Amino acid sequence: MNKNDGAFDVSIDDAFNFLSEEYTELFERSDAAAFQHPLWLDNLYRKLAPAAGAKPLVVVVRHRANQALAVVLPMLRVRRGPMRTIEFADLRVSDYLSPVCSVATFADLLQDQGACEKLRQLLRPFDLLRVPKLLDARMPIENLLGAPHRSLMDTNAYATVLVAPFEQWQINALGKSYQKELAKKWRQIHKKGTLTFACCQDDASVAEAMETMKKFRGPRFHEQGDGDLLQRPEYFDFYSSVALRGMGSFTRLYAMKMDGNVIATALGLVHRGSVLVVMTAFDVAGYKSQSIGALTFESVAKDCIARGDRVLDFTIGDEPYKMQFGGQPTPMSGVTQAGSAAGSLALFALKQAPWIKQAAKRVTDLRPIRTSTGTR
Repeated sequence: MNKNDGAFDVSIDDAFNFLSEEYTELFERSDAAAFQHPLWLDNLYRKLAPAAGAKPLVVVVRHRANQALAVVLPMLRVRRGPMRTIEFADLRVSDYLSPVCSVATFADLLQDQGACEKLRQLLRPFDLLRVPKLLDARMPIENLLGAPHRSLMDTNAYATVLVAPFEQWQINALGKSYQKELAKKWRQIHKKGTLTFACCQDDASVAEAMETMKKFRGPRFHEQGDGDLLQRPEYFDFYSSVALRGMGSFTRLYAMKMDGNVIATALGLVHRGSVLVVMTAFDVAGYKSQSIGALTFESVAKDCIARGDRVLDFTIGDEPYKMQFGGQPTPMSGVTQAGSAAGSLALFALKQAPWIKQAAKRVTDLRPIRTSTGTR
């Protein structure tokens, strides 16, 4: 008999409190990503899930000996067309998905066959179960779910290592030619007026930056044809709430101003020495020739280095600028499991000819990646 058999109790708690002390403590000692932070998930379940018609499906695993919280799987039941899908808490805003626990605890859970079987039973019924955006394989969730092997996604994540002083990072990440080009852009933009760059420190500055971000992103993404989530009231409310509630700890909202007017913004999540850029916006019409996006990212990197951050994470998406700033690609993977004949048919269709694949996506609405951070 395995020593871990019977070590865990598994249940569903759809009213789980992500702001509770026990979850906060679990998250702090876990190997989860910033997108499983208490504030992020609390906002997602309260603001986005109801608007999307998604129902909470929170799997809670406790140590049987003392009922201490061991693992949380933040999931949702979402009806996509005729398909009953189970997904990780994402709704197009989270870039990295992960069980909330330590790698060691996850390994122990996999050894408890009874707990694993109970977990799989609790998730049924479903047509499709989807867990995309997996950054690494340290916690093989496919083994926990009894799902097929994970497959590579068609996109990567990018992050650049930060080193002090800032000038050394410039040499390492940008290269001499790009450094020279950006220096020229800085000279140009400074001639236009008084330029400032800082983190928002109060409610009023956050509100101003978020409204400006919404204004800049709307026309740009409308022209590209894929729309912008920030134009939807529930998503604007979500990002604004995260920015406000996490100000000074979990979030940083940067604003670049020209003569007191916001011309660029960047929202980042702060997590264990990394700053993850989740949304940006720029006054492209007014400052396109000055490469306003690039100047903003260089300013963010400089501030992060001054604060002692070790990594600037550009998250998901293969936009060229990320490698220009020293970003190194990390492959992303995902797990998909059929739970019915209809689900199996949908998965089969998704792997076939392009026109069949597009038809299947329309039926299941399986969009794998959230809207771009705005620098595409």
